[in-house]
Amino acid sequence: MTQTALPAPHAGSRRTFFGLFDADGWAWAGVKATFWFIVLIVMLGYIPDRAYYFTVQKTVDIGVLKWAPINFCPPENETVPCPAPAGASLPWHPAPAELQLPASRTDGVAAVIGSTYLYAGGSDGQAASTATYISHVVGLGNLDKWAAAPAMPEARADAASVVVGNTLYVIGGYGPDGKPTSTIYTLTVANDGTVGAWKTDALALPAPRAGASAVAVSDGFVVLGGTDGTAATKSVWKSQVDAKGVAGALKEQYPLAEANVDGYGAHVGDVIFVIGGRNDKNEVVATVQQMLVGGPNATVADPNAIIASRVSVQTNLPGGRTNLAGFVANGSIYVTGGSDGVGGRTETLWAIPDAKGVIPAWNHLAQTDLGEGIQGASGVAAGSYAFILGGQTSKGVTAGSARANMAPQQPFFQVGLLGLTIPALKLDGEVGQQIGYLNAATVGAVNFVIMILIGWAFNHKERTRELLGKLRRKG
Repeated sequence: MTQTALPAPHAGSRRTFFGLFDADGWAWAGVKATFWFIVLIVMLGYIPDRAYYFTVQKTVDIGVLKWAPINFCPPENETVPCPAPAGASLPWHPAPAELQLPASRTDGVAAVIGSTYLYAGGSDGQAASTATYISHVVGLGNLDKWAAAPAMPEARADAASVVVGNTLYVIGGYGPDGKPTSTIYTLTVANDGTVGAWKTDALALPAPRAGASAVAVSDGFVVLGGTDGTAATKSVWKSQVDAKGVAGALKEQYPLAEANVDGYGAHVGDVIFVIGGRNDKNEVVATVQQMLVGGPNATVADPNAIIASRVSVQTNLPGGRTNLAGFVANGSIYVTGGSDGVGGRTETLWAIPDAKGVIPAWNHLAQTDLGEGIQGASGVAAGSYAFILGGQTSKGVTAGSARANMAPQQPFFQVGLLGLTIPALKLDGEVGQQIGYLNAATVGAVNFVIMILIGWAFNHKERTRELLGKLRRKG
């Protein structure tokens, strides 16, 4: 009986990579192709890219740095954690005496238009004031000495304010007789930073209000809450500003969920937040109300109408606060100071609303607390700096001010499991960019030559071995 023998093994068959692959098979060829494809991308793309950013940035990341147990931050970050939490500021620094307000004020209006800072009205602790002060930015975020500007037509304290374009609106507030008013005053800042006289705007509030909140929207401004002289209200009014900068009559909008006075209003995304304040029972609240701007229920004539309100316990402040200072910077909301109904507070809190306007949590760092409790201060931010001006401490009404840098620097050195961050050259301006491009091109050209040499070596293995042998013998 004839028997069929099994085929003999392939004479050249061999295994590689710990015996996992046939050295002449398609699987091993695919692994090698993938490896060299990644090498090409790294050598001709990633490394030249890093060379450019090494030239123009303060630091450069090498690899993918998702988490780093070793971090070194520059001394400019002072005492904040390294790296600083998202949205954190650096500690507050009081201004020297020569840069304080010319007179003690609380519950005044603070605003910034371009590089011009304004502080208007307020109270000296006894009566409302007509005084207006002006300052300009000098150096890297410092303010120049405050100077007198044209006085308001009538004294105002605890007024709402908003900036639309290059015009400041001072809305309502307590008048010389201590009663809420319905007037709206405007002051326009010219391109060169100069100001003219205050104007009494043709429009007025539908009813007197003091302690209201006001925010700008894309087509005008909104006034929320405030007291009518008897109790906090739920009123919400909106004025549309036309292409010529003329503000139209204020129209009633969807009301607040809870009456509010002396809260802080902030507009982020499609949500207006009214934070803290007092309710119609004169209770200090931790409530954060949210007013929804626009949406499918808005009209064509008023696409930014206030169409709904909501309150979520999750978004509330850690404790009740009223008469607090606040500002918005880089999509984050900051509130500082204020009163809990007993005395002034020192905490600075910040929150970063998500895309739907939900505040996941309020954040706090002890390093960014104020030196003493303060209420009635006015907050304003521009660029990477924020200021709080005036207010009232346990010692009385103050002319003091403080400044905080809102942009802590990233660590200049980090080591993680998947990469590291190292210091870079930081060459500024167009010269730095051109040198960066030159460095990237040079590194890319050198890497290209290296890849050609590697390819030649693989194609001439025997010759490569001879050359390497000669080099070892010479060494």
